[in-house]
Amino acid sequence: MHYDYRTKGTCSQIISLDIDGDVVSNVKFFGGCPGNLKGIPALVEGMTVDQIESRLKGITCGHRPTSCPDQLAIAVREAYKAQQAQ
Repeated sequence: MHYDYRTKGTCSQIISLDIDGDVVSNVKFFGGCPGNLKGIPALVEGMTVDQIESRLKGITCGHRPTSCPDQLAIAVREAYKAQQAQ
């Protein structure tokens, strides 16, 4: 299933991803720091929702209470729940 998540509190604006069961692939960030937003998808490719959450949830960016990695953790959980609701 394809899922688009509108981020909150980060430079990136949208996270696009595919989810099959609990496995995440094809993560793309729109907006934000290009290097980080190419690196993060490469690192999480093929990981499960739980793996991504356990590594990225709660990471902050400077004074902000969230970050692009934290928003990805939120996005994958939302995508997983949306997929289960189908």
